[in-house]
Amino acid sequence: MNPGKAGRRGEALRSSESGVVCAFKRACCADAARVARIGMVVVFGAVAGLRAAQAAEQSAAMLDERVTQQSIADTICRPDYVDAVSPPVDVMMEHKQRLLAERGIGADEGTDYALDRRVPVLLGGLPDAPANLDLLPWAGTRGERRKARFVVHLKRCVCEGKLSLSDAQAAILGNWSAAYAGFGRDSCDVSGVNVATSSHDGEP
Repeated sequence: MNPGKAGRRGEALRSSESGVVCAFKRACCADAARVARIGMVVVFGAVAGLRAAQAAEQSAAMLDERVTQQSIADTICRPDYVDAVSPPVDVMMEHKQRLLAERGIGADEGTDYALDRRVPVLLGGLPDAPANLDLLPWAGTRGERRKARFVVHLKRCVCEGKLSLSDAQAAILGNWSAAYAGFGRDSCDVSGVNVATSSHDGEP
């Protein structure tokens, strides 16, 4: 055989083998990238599911199971409901003193804070469940006085059938300060209001 032809055939064979190897490597890299992407989706999905489960569990610890959409006429829409289910004042003051001590807030500053229910009793919150209790300053755009006005507004909307109980609870558990600012005086529409971020994050 002509040595020149043999050399060219050898080069062609090596080139072909090299091309096959490169194609194989590209396929392997593409498969690895797909597997990595699928893995990331699975991980993110698992984390999101865990957070949703934790949020649902936390919310359940704040809510009174006796208060449902079907029972509002016999519970939160009754004028005497809050007085009927609320613990004595001295019991609630003990809860407040405990929270003040946990936050390192002294007695002199303690009067600036209210004992807050994350989900108020007027919206189906448990009256004295520790998970439902927090501290809020009395004053300010994220203060207890402003929140109380918003709660009364939401409760009226629920009792008039203009807002579901679950939507009212979501509004008050989320960024209620932003929701309050986005509400009109006579509005019960929360569809365009951002309620996703809890206003309790970073509170004292």
